[in-house]
Parts: sequence; C-alpha cells; structure tokens
Amino acid sequence: MEFLTELLGVFTTEGMFSPFGLETLIAGMLSGVMYSLVGIGFVLIYKSSGVFNFAQGTMLLFAALTFVSLTERQVHPVIAFTITTVVMIIMGIIIERYIMRPLANQSLLSLFMATVGLNYFLEGLAQGTWDSAVHGVDLGIPSDPIFLSEYVPDNPWFDIIISKFDGFAAAVAFLLVLGLYLFFQYTRTGLSLRAVSDDHLASQAVGIPLSKIWAIVWAVTGVITFIVGLIWADRLSVSFTLTAAVLKGLPVILIGGLTSIPGCIVGGLIIGASEKLGEIYFAPVLGGQGIEHWWAYLTALVFILIRPTGIFGEREIERI
Repeated sequence: MEFLTELLGVFTTEGMFSPFGLETLIAGMLSGVMYSLVGIGFVLIYKSSGVFNFAQGTMLLFAALTFVSLTERQVHPVIAFTITTVVMIIMGIIIERYIMRPLANQSLLSLFMATVGLNYFLEGLAQGTWDSAVHGVDLGIPSDPIFLSEYVPDNPWFDIIISKFDGFAAAVAFLLVLGLYLFFQYTRTGLSLRAVSDDHLASQAVGIPLSKIWAIVWAVTGVITFIVGLIWADRLSVSFTLTAAVLKGLPVILIGGLTSIPGCIVGGLIIGASEKLGEIYFAPVLGGQGIEHWWAYLTALVFILIRPTGIFGEREIERI
C-alpha cells in the first residue's frame, strides 16, 4: 500500500506535474537528442543495405581520437577537422569496398558478424595508430545554463534551467536531419538511395549502381559519426568507454524504427525524457540505484511489445 502511495505521488503537482518536473522533462528531451545523433548512423546503413552496423561505436571512437590526437600535435583545429573528415570518408569507402561488397549475397547474419569483426579491428587500429589514453576535448561549446525566468518573469512554470550544451546538440541534430532530408529529397544520389532502400533488385534493374550508392552511404555515415563523436567527446572525454555511448542509440532506433531518420529524433526524445524522469521520480520509489543504465531498454521493450517495427518503422510483408 505504501508503494502505491509513493507511486501515485509521482503523478501530482508536487511530482512530475510541477515546474521542476517540466525542467526535468525538457532536460531529458535535450539529452535524448544526443542519443538520436547516434541512432542516425545506424539508420543510414540499415536503410540502404539492411545491415546493422555493430562497428558504429568504434568508428565514433576512431574519429574522435584522430581529431584530438592531431590537435594535441599542434595541428590547427580546422585542419584537424578537415583531415579527420577525409579519413572517415576514406574509411567508409574502404569498408564498403573490401568488407561489405564481397559479402553482398550472404545472409544478414554473416553481414552482421562482419561488422562485429570490424568493430574489434577498428578498436585495435585506433589504439595502435594513436593510443589508449584518456583525452579531453574542448570545442568551446558553452555549458552554462539558461534561466528562462529572466526572459519570462512572474511565471513559476518558466522558473526552469536549460543547458546551453544540450541546446547546441539539439541544433546540430536539427541541421543534420534537415541536411539529410534535403539530400534524400532533392539530389539525384539521394533519390537513388531511397529507391535502393525500397527495393534493391528493382533499383539495379533500372540502372542504379548499388555499389556506388552503398559506398556513398558508408562515407556519409563516417562523417556523421565523426560529428557525433566530437559532441559526445566534449561531454564524456575521448576514451574507449566512449563506445558505450553508442549503446544508448539502440533503444532509440527500436522505438523510432530502424528505417526512419525522423524516428531517431522522436525515439531519442522519448528515451531521454523517460530516462530523466525515471532517474528523478521512479528511482526513489523503486528503491534502486543506477536506474539510468537500464530504464531506456525497459522503455524500448514496452514499445516493441506494442509495435515491434517502431513508431515509424515499416512492416515487411512477404508473399509465400
């Protein structure tokens, strides 16, 4: 009975339905955008080729480690950014050409296991090329808070704080999604990629070169991974634990759908908000610590039980 009383107390004006609850919700949604950025890389690869890229985390680590190692060697940040971008483009093309293309006719399990092997190879390559030390990154992104009460006074519901860093990450996510939307909607390559994602055989029949499209996708994914890696590195520092950040992208794509970029954003907002609310309000009720480590996966589990393909996922119908 006491447990139910505490649980119901969460849903009161003293709990989530309060200015502090609103602040927690907004902070969670902005943090969730960081998870959305990770999920975009998974979706791009899966949407074009049906391959789940398990090596996404080490690609992110390799990109961030390359950038910070160059800057520590007195390379100008702009030059280091350019070099790392080129490196990630070349890496994406090489992965597609020498790993994924020879396995094009194999089962999806074989392709997935290839990315698992690639994950450990890139981890060793990053450590052998640079090092395994922890590096700090300062991109100059402001971390001081914004007090909304300064802009909307005399309203208790606006007596909340918003992180400038999370706001910056949200702006980056918006620009990435907008850029990808324009790319898919208005460029010849983007239209070809949409056709490939719908039907590989039909696309090939009308003359769309699958290998070229897949190479472009892997190259674009490499660049996006680099941008995401920089933002995560600024928050967490550059170390091999950075690859664990990618795991937060898994519940995001499960909720949003493996084939939807807008679904990544929605899924990230849901995961971020539920994780923050769970950590603040439900952890004391449940009497457990570390709820933030598993709450996102519990949320994703509930969603996929209701809608297995995700909110924006497409159901595949096979005729037999």
